[in-house]
Amino acid sequence: MKQFSDPENIKDWEALGEKKKELEEVVSKKKNYEETKKRLEENKKVLEEEKDEELLKMANEEIEELEKKKEELEKELKRAIARREEGEEDQAQGSAIMEIRAGAGGDEASLFAADLFNMYNRYAQIKGFNVKILDDNKTEQGGYKMVTFKMKNGDPYCEMRYEAGVHRVQRVPGTEKAGRVHTSTASVAVLPEPKKGKINISPQDIKMETCKASGPGGQYVNKRETAIRITHVPTGIVVASQTERSLQQNKENAMSVLEAKIMEKQQEERREKRESERRSQIGNANRSEKIRTYNFPQNRVTDHRIEKSWYNLEEIMNGELEEVIRSIREIEEHERYKDIVIDS
Repeated sequence: MKQFSDPENIKDWEALGEKKKELEEVVSKKKNYEETKKRLEENKKVLEEEKDEELLKMANEEIEELEKKKEELEKELKRAIARREEGEEDQAQGSAIMEIRAGAGGDEASLFAADLFNMYNRYAQIKGFNVKILDDNKTEQGGYKMVTFKMKNGDPYCEMRYEAGVHRVQRVPGTEKAGRVHTSTASVAVLPEPKKGKINISPQDIKMETCKASGPGGQYVNKRETAIRITHVPTGIVVASQTERSLQQNKENAMSVLEAKIMEKQQEERREKRESERRSQIGNANRSEKIRTYNFPQNRVTDHRIEKSWYNLEEIMNGELEEVIRSIREIEEHERYKDIVIDS
């Protein structure tokens, strides 16, 4: 509150208000955790001192509920602390910007990229997230050489962040007459979307180029210059958008992707400076890391980071990712948060 009363900070009141709100959220989670922990200890004390069987039964039931609640609150609190330490709470708003690119495997890789997009799109529908395509490069066969999209409504970034990396598919392509299994890949990037005004980009630092939209046909393709390509000169980051009918809408889409990529670069630099050892342990969703294999002949999905397999590939490709994401998230977050101490 001292900073709010300082006249020198009048221009920063909005930013200070946001920080105050974020700190209050952490404090609130900590208070809830401590209260739950206290109730748990009180119930355990009842077990030691009480003789009445009915009261003992009630205490045991409440202990079971409180143990689960304490565990969940501990995860939430560590997650909030870690995100503040990494600058995510301060800069990101919970939405995720995802980019899927076809890798090795030609047309089959592009079709696999489309399958991954459909899988995530269906999962988003199940979770209540909204999906908006920001840019894409379709193939004549119905695949994607590249597709960039945004997930919003809630905190999809927290759900999707560990999907980043190289995904591999093993299956017989429709064009394969000999029935041989082919291996193809696609890379997935997951970026937190910055809050408005958190990433300042000088107009002098960007180079914009417009062109006609391209793609496999369509009423608005190649009619007028609505597609845009933006280069951020200081970092060399290049983004593009062509999915909207107006140049302004495509510019807004491209700028949101550019802001996310710049923020990712800034956060990565901070992580490297502050915690190179821990970052090497948990990885950084690097796109060069092969994280998962989808084996169609064996109906198997294997996540190589946790060495676990599921034998319901069709359901997973239809968006039933809950168990897969929860399994990897629990292990990755344990590694990410294990050095955070919340019990004083």
